[in-house]
Amino acid sequence: MASKTAPFSAFEFMIAWRYLRARRAEGGVSVMTWISLIGITLAVFALIATLAVRAGFRAEFVDTILGANAHVTVYTAGVVDADGTVTKGFANADAMSEAIRAVPGVTRAAPLIKGQVMVTDGDRTTGAQVFGLTRENLETIPRVGLGSDALGEIARFDEGIALGSGIARELGVTVGDRVRLIAPGGVKTAMGASPRVSAYEVVYIFTAGRYDIDTTRIYMPFAEAQSYFNKEGIADEIEVMVENPDAIEGYALPILNAAGPDALLWTWKESAGSFLRALDIEDNVMFVILSILVLIAAMNIVSGLIMLVKNKGRDIGILRTMGLTEGSVLRVFFICGAFTGVVGTLMGVGLGCLFAIYIDRIMGFINWMNGAEVWDPSIRGIYALPAKLQLKDVGSAVALSLGLSFIVTLFPARRAARMNPVEALRYE
Repeated sequence: MASKTAPFSAFEFMIAWRYLRARRAEGGVSVMTWISLIGITLAVFALIATLAVRAGFRAEFVDTILGANAHVTVYTAGVVDADGTVTKGFANADAMSEAIRAVPGVTRAAPLIKGQVMVTDGDRTTGAQVFGLTRENLETIPRVGLGSDALGEIARFDEGIALGSGIARELGVTVGDRVRLIAPGGVKTAMGASPRVSAYEVVYIFTAGRYDIDTTRIYMPFAEAQSYFNKEGIADEIEVMVENPDAIEGYALPILNAAGPDALLWTWKESAGSFLRALDIEDNVMFVILSILVLIAAMNIVSGLIMLVKNKGRDIGILRTMGLTEGSVLRVFFICGAFTGVVGTLMGVGLGCLFAIYIDRIMGFINWMNGAEVWDPSIRGIYALPAKLQLKDVGSAVALSLGLSFIVTLFPARRAARMNPVEALRYE
């Protein structure tokens, strides 16, 4: 009776290693091993690269939302006075802002004026949205204020206006130039409202990182915005920022209670919710598709092992007659297949991590080969293809690849273990 051996003994690894190094006469096995190895490598690389780009795009998109926009916007549906005129805005914006700032977790609450204008310089014209803020509040906006990617002096904000870099590029202006803002209903006369035209010096040019923000947004001093848009004594909205934007739902009720009965809330998740949900659906679909790609690559291991078992039938018969157990034979061929899966997975992880780390250089090379920019920020919203390596993404890719490689290896290995030694040696 054959004696039992310790699982995964040294001799089992030795036999498996000899089988993997096929002789020239068994070149088909060697070729299949290389095909399986390359297939696993490319599949894992594609999975990690996709997960990294997906995570990077989501992080960059959310960061640009939170870095240049309010986490919560407090507004009002309007108040009807005795004459039946509807007035939208807050007359007590300063006191309301103080009350909201007292809410635990709120880091900023700033009164805001909003308005639409045309911006002109010479024969160039573009549309823009004006945000009226105080200099102190502008400085606290992460992607616009202090420490951001900007030109000019934010300390001089009260002397002019701040332009998005896209507007400045469209008009061909820079810091120190003057531009004209045209508001459709700015000046009230006996004959009705006429356009208000005012010239302002560009004292600050910011780059928030979002194409739609940089090409449409202008910041104006709060008091000047009130005068320019005929909103003296009121604020259209109150911009609120919190410590943990991902848990914005927990801040909503306290902020609403602090703002008063006439206030309404609009959170960043509500404004970007449909896009974020679309990203989640796309993420899940891409993971499933690439998981199938990994499975197809892992199935090549089965083909290689089946050929190996067929070529090594005589060896299996001899080993069995010498006392090798079915379990040992199964483990030998399992090691052969698992080795391919492990090495391919490690190589794929290495390539995927390198792709994520050097994605800027890779995209630069692609642009050079293409002769033009392949990443259009006007379509995708951000200026570059981002990538963010996350341990959970790499771990899921490794677990998926190794799990599938080990599972598919069991079937041909089990077939080898159950081979009858008498049948294997009958025609030898």
